[in-house]
Amino acid sequence: MSIVVFDPDSTSDVDWRDRMRHPAAGDPEAGMWLSDTEPSFIDVRKLCRERMDRLRAWMRKDGFGGVLLFDPYNQRYATGTRNMFGYFLRNSTRYFFIPVEGPVILFDYPQSYHTSDTEMVDEIRPSKIVWSSVSGADEETSSPFANEVAEVLKEHGQGSMKLGMDRCSHIQALMLEQAGVEVRDVAGDILTKVRAVKTEEEVKCLVASMAGAEAAVSAVREAIRPGISENELFAVMYGEVIRQGGEFIETRLVTSGQRTNPWFQETSGRKIRPGELVALDTDTIGCFGYYSDFSRTFRCGPGKPTKEQKTLYRMAWEQVQHNMSILKPGMTFREVAEAAWKIPEKYVARRYTSVMHGVGMHGETPFIAHMMDYNTYGRIGVIEPGMCLSIESYIGEEGGAEGVKLEDEVLITETGIKLLSRFPYEEDFLDGEI
Repeated sequence: MSIVVFDPDSTSDVDWRDRMRHPAAGDPEAGMWLSDTEPSFIDVRKLCRERMDRLRAWMRKDGFGGVLLFDPYNQRYATGTRNMFGYFLRNSTRYFFIPVEGPVILFDYPQSYHTSDTEMVDEIRPSKIVWSSVSGADEETSSPFANEVAEVLKEHGQGSMKLGMDRCSHIQALMLEQAGVEVRDVAGDILTKVRAVKTEEEVKCLVASMAGAEAAVSAVREAIRPGISENELFAVMYGEVIRQGGEFIETRLVTSGQRTNPWFQETSGRKIRPGELVALDTDTIGCFGYYSDFSRTFRCGPGKPTKEQKTLYRMAWEQVQHNMSILKPGMTFREVAEAAWKIPEKYVARRYTSVMHGVGMHGETPFIAHMMDYNTYGRIGVIEPGMCLSIESYIGEEGGAEGVKLEDEVLITETGIKLLSRFPYEEDFLDGEI
C-alpha cells in the first residue's frame, strides 16, 4: 500500500514535546500562552457583534419580532455570556429575549446577574421560572412568564408577535400563545441558517480550541503504559483540557483493547495491557465555548503493531484522507456522500454514523450521512466556505478483537479546505509493508 500524507506540512510548526508552546497562542516571548482563557488574538467584541448580526439578519428575513433562547449554546452564540452551563443544560430556567431590533434582555438565576453584565446584554431581570420544574410549579409560573415575554415582544418586536423559541416546556408555549404570541420552534433554524458558516473570529476560536485539545491528546499519548486504566487516561485528557483554558468534554470516549470494538463504549476502569490499541475522541468544548473534535488511535507498548492493527489503522487513515480530498465548496451533501470512500463490506456493519459533520460550538450542521443511509439520515444542503467539518472514520469488524477510530477537522475555504487538526498520525502504523 502506498502512503501519501494529505498535508505533509501541517505539523511543521508544532513542537509536540512541549505541549504549552503552540503557534495559535501567539508570540511565546510576549508571554501569550494558550492557557490564557481569553487569548488576545481573538477580538471578542467583533466575535459577539458579528454573531448577533447574523442572528438578527435571519430573524429579519423570516419576519420574527424576537427570539427567546433557553439553550446555553444558542445563548452563548448570541451574547457571548455563560452562567452555570451544565446546570442550565438540564434546567431550562435562564432565558434571553432578543428582539429583531432593540435591547437584549436576560432573565437570569438570582444573585448571578454580575456574570453576564456585558455590552451584549442591555438589561437583566430575575427569571420567572427558576426552580419551577423542580418544585412542580410550572402551572403557577408559566402565566407570569408568558405575560412578561409578550409585553417585551409587543414593545420591541417592530410590530411582529412572531417569537422563535429553541426549547421550553409545552405549558410555557401554550401560555405564550394565550398571551397573543405566535410561537415558532427555531432550534434547527438557528443551527442550519445562522451558525453553520463561521466568521473570521469564530475560526480563530476554533483554532485555539483545537490547540488545547491537541495538547490534551499529547498528554494522553505520553501517559499510555501497561496497567494504567482508561479512567486514568481520561482524567489526564480532561485535566489538560482544563489546564489549557478549555471548559469540558461532552463524551467519555477513551477505550482500549476489545473495548475499542464496537465504538461508542464509554471510558471504564479497565486496565490497559501491553500491545493493545487505545482509541479516543476529543469532543472538547474549548476556547470561548468552541468545539474541537478529532480522534486518534495509539498502541500500548512495547513492540510494534500487529498486521491486523496496521490494516485497521491504514484503512481508517485512507478513509479520512480520501474524504478530505474530495471536499470543495459548492458540492451538495449528496455529492459528498456519493464520492465518499467505499467501506469494505466486512467493516460496513460497524461504520461510523456519518461521513462527516459540522463543528462550531458543538457538533453541528451539516450532517452528511453515508450513501447507504441517505434515505434515512440524509439532508439537503451545500458545502459553503466558512463551514467547519469533522471527517470521521471507524474501522472495526463484527467479532473483531479491536477497532481504530480516526478523525480530522477542516475548514472549508473558497477553493478547498484548510486542515485545523494537526496532531500527527502514528508512523508505526503507516510505515513499511503490512
